[in-house]
Amino acid sequence: MDYLGQRIRFCTASDGVRIAYAMAGSGPPLVKSANWLSHLEFDWSSPVWHHWLRELSRDNTLIRYDERGNGLSEREVDDLSFDAWLGDLEAVVDARGLDRFPLLGISQGAAVAVAYAVRHPERVSHLILYGGYVRGWRHRNPTPQQIEESESLVHLMKVGWGSNNPAFRQVFANLMMPDASAEEQRWFTDLQQATTSPEIAVRLRNAAYDIDVSHLAPKVTAPTLVLHPRGDAAVPFQEGKLCASLIPGARFVPLDSRNHVLLEHEPAWTHFLSELRAFIGAPAVDVQPQTAPPHFPELTEREREVLELVAQGLDNGGIAGKLSLSPKTVRNHVTSIFDKLDLHTRPQVIVRARDAGFGKQTTVTP
Repeated sequence: MDYLGQRIRFCTASDGVRIAYAMAGSGPPLVKSANWLSHLEFDWSSPVWHHWLRELSRDNTLIRYDERGNGLSEREVDDLSFDAWLGDLEAVVDARGLDRFPLLGISQGAAVAVAYAVRHPERVSHLILYGGYVRGWRHRNPTPQQIEESESLVHLMKVGWGSNNPAFRQVFANLMMPDASAEEQRWFTDLQQATTSPEIAVRLRNAAYDIDVSHLAPKVTAPTLVLHPRGDAAVPFQEGKLCASLIPGARFVPLDSRNHVLLEHEPAWTHFLSELRAFIGAPAVDVQPQTAPPHFPELTEREREVLELVAQGLDNGGIAGKLSLSPKTVRNHVTSIFDKLDLHTRPQVIVRARDAGFGKQTTVTP
């Protein structure tokens, strides 16, 4: 797996909590504030986040960190407040000795980024906010139905987060990425379990509900770009518009997607990248994958067909139906692909194949 030379380090926040951070790529720094649920190592092998990390590291040194309570950062901590989150970002920036840099905030990380930009205006050259908000759910005047829905989600966390049955976590995957494939959603449910405990997940969620930096947003002085999916079910579109309206001079870009986390195959992902690169002055890059990759000459033509369907997220049964093969034959082909590519898990194969341009076809001829 190519981690673009990722280097993982640790620093200590002002209250003594150990924070894990990582650098990947090369070039001018691009700092990303932590969002809900991350894992510095696991994210790279995930089809949900791999393309984000790959592209954000293409022309910059991407600096990101795991939020306290999850990932590789210290998990059993007393303080999971917003002020502590802001202090963690400050600790990472200070540990790297950064003077001035673009700051990217995704989802709840957008509020942290806003607060940091106000507290340290001399350091933030550009502020990019994606799928974010300046006020948490409890500050949006929720209706009784919305209150009941949110309380039900928290209850699901308490009873099902650590369960071996992924059905509980699937609710959150559907909320975050309704248009994802079954494989992508499975990866997201696995990410949830790998990053933190049920107890910490509930505490983090409640802390996010209480966020309110709407009074800070008008004090932002950095050039700001706000992007938000129109159909985002996790963070309503109007919250993105509100965020942009409160920040002086902010540019607002709607994205045509229903996914809170943009997927690599959707046009909104390309739109997001082009806007971000133009905003921070990075070179424009064609991120469309090759349709006929010259990779994997060791595979047979039939194995390439199977690999294409694996990359699309189909399981062995689905592949068997597409190619009119028996499940046993498909299983043998998949095993051969694993051996020839020297990979050990299906998700690793999916990421390698998608990097090479597989997974974009809509039909396969048997």
